Amino acid sequence: MTTSTLPIALTIAGSDSGGGAGIQADLKTFHAFGVFGTTALTAVTAQNTLGVQRIHPIPIDVVRAQIDSVAGDLRPGGVKSGMLATSELVQAVAEAIRTHDLRNYVMDPVMVATSGDRLLARDAEAALVTELLPLASLVTPNLHEARILTGLPVDTLDEMREAAKALVEMGAEAALVKGGHLQEGEAIDLFWDGAREITWHRTRLDTPHTHGTGCTLSAAAAAGLARGLPLEEAVNQAVDFVARAIETAPGLGRGHGPVNHFAGTLFIPGLDLP
Repeated sequence: MTTSTLPIALTIAGSDSGGGAGIQADLKTFHAFGVFGTTALTAVTAQNTLGVQRIHPIPIDVVRAQIDSVAGDLRPGGVKSGMLATSELVQAVAEAIRTHDLRNYVMDPVMVATSGDRLLARDAEAALVTELLPLASLVTPNLHEARILTGLPVDTLDEMREAAKALVEMGAEAALVKGGHLQEGEAIDLFWDGAREITWHRTRLDTPHTHGTGCTLSAAAAAGLARGLPLEEAVNQAVDFVARAIETAPGLGRGHGPVNHFAGTLFIPGLDLP
């Protein structure tokens, strides 16, 4: 019997019926990076580019069973979490990560959808900090999420820098604070791992088609880690992939449309699709 060398990644997240975010975006991103995607579904949502109409949580024991099943047979080389909804679910996912000693974990602290609909109970915010953040190889908050996690103002590049440092001091191996909504004229992302700071500066695009960018970025980083890339390079490729995906968004829907998950695949350095 031969053993496959195809990398495996796991996403623990909700389903987006519109296909632009959540599990659907994660699987498309894994595929774009030549990684076999596995899933643990946390919720089923009825949503489209106009907003989230319904949320149906998956029972916590079923979420845990999915993670156990994947980890016991298709052990992932990279893991990401997205929509976790409740404090109890956050605790269950953290316990599963610890039990199975899952490495290369990317925490996307999903709190609010692009449409403005809330996806995380307020009492679960503290659980993200105490339970999941110390397990993360990388945490990827936007400005709003960074404010909630750290309790700091995060409205300028200097404040992004302080928030990233705080997140690492709180237990994450590294932080990528996403500054797509900065008021400084540019879209800036800032990475800090306790020793090195990296920033990416891009011209801000005036587009409503940014649905799923956070999911896509965290999935791309997890895919890079599953492929054995150093953390800095995995993040660099993820940031570049999302920039291309926004620039070439297909313009679907009547609201916040999805990005282009086919973008940039042929331009990812070192990608050798099987």
